[in-house]
Parts: sequence; structure tokens; C-alpha cells
Amino acid sequence: MLFSCKGNLNEVRALQNPADAPQGIAKDIMLKYTDSGKVVATLKSEKMLDYQNRNFPYREFPDGLDIEFYDEEDKKSTVTADYGIIYDKSGLIDLRGNVVIFTADSTILEGNQLYWDQNQSWVFTDRANQIKFPDGSFNEGMGFDSNQKFDKFNFRTNNGIQNIDESDK
Repeated sequence: MLFSCKGNLNEVRALQNPADAPQGIAKDIMLKYTDSGKVVATLKSEKMLDYQNRNFPYREFPDGLDIEFYDEEDKKSTVTADYGIIYDKSGLIDLRGNVVIFTADSTILEGNQLYWDQNQSWVFTDRANQIKFPDGSFNEGMGFDSNQKFDKFNFRTNNGIQNIDESDK
């Protein structure tokens, strides 16, 4: 009896890596983002699934993530979430579950889901959220959008207390 087989490396790889599987899995990661040699952000996560092999590539963080951002004056802001996805082509980051942003000026934003458009430097959600400002004022509501510096807000619905300085400047 004689047998023969034709070797096809691409077919063998397809058997090992199903179409819906990530192209890579990383554990206990720390990524540093730099601009002109200066660290502008660090991302830490227990697990990252890399789907760069898709038509619309993304990286998924199923076990949560912690991000630290540094501004021009090296002031740090932090973001934590239970889950996250970074879509590379659109520059959109989708954060879900116990999302907390703590800015360098001590503004605290909490919500269950938050989107960050890196290309437009804009943060937004249509879900319930709470924002506490350093001066003691706060807002609770459904949906808002803001620039990433959190100094310009548009609230869809809100309830809260605002402190307004009416002194002449």
C-alpha cells in the first residue's frame, strides 16, 4: 500500500489558529507609549488578546486595565476599568465595568461604560455617570461628552451642585 500527502503550510496553520482566535495572547503586560522619546502613557493589564489579524483590528483586555497618562507638565491622570477594547483604525477605546478616571486636578469620573476617541481627544458615554470636581461640585446623569482635559462638558441629563465664581476677574 502506498500513501502520499501534499503539504500545505497555510492549511496546517488554519487548523492551529481558528478564524475567531486572537493572533496573540499576552499576560501581565505593561505597555509604554512615547512621543519624541518622552513617556506619555503606560498601560497595565493581566491579559491582552491581540486581534490585529482582523479586517478591523483591535486589542481586547478581558481582565481589565489600568492606564496612566502624563500631560506636558508630567502631571498624571489615571483610568481603570474591568474590561477594555482598543480599536486601532478608528482610535476609539471602549471601557466597561467600574470605569474610574482620576485626573491630575483631582476630578473623578465614574461610570459603567465610557468611550474615548483618541483622534478627537474626546470622552463620551450614553450611560449613567457621576463626576466630582475638586471644588466640591458634582454631576450625576445619563450621558455626557467632554474634551479629554475635562474642562468642557456637555451633559444630556444631570442632577448636581455647581459652584460658580461670580467675582470680577
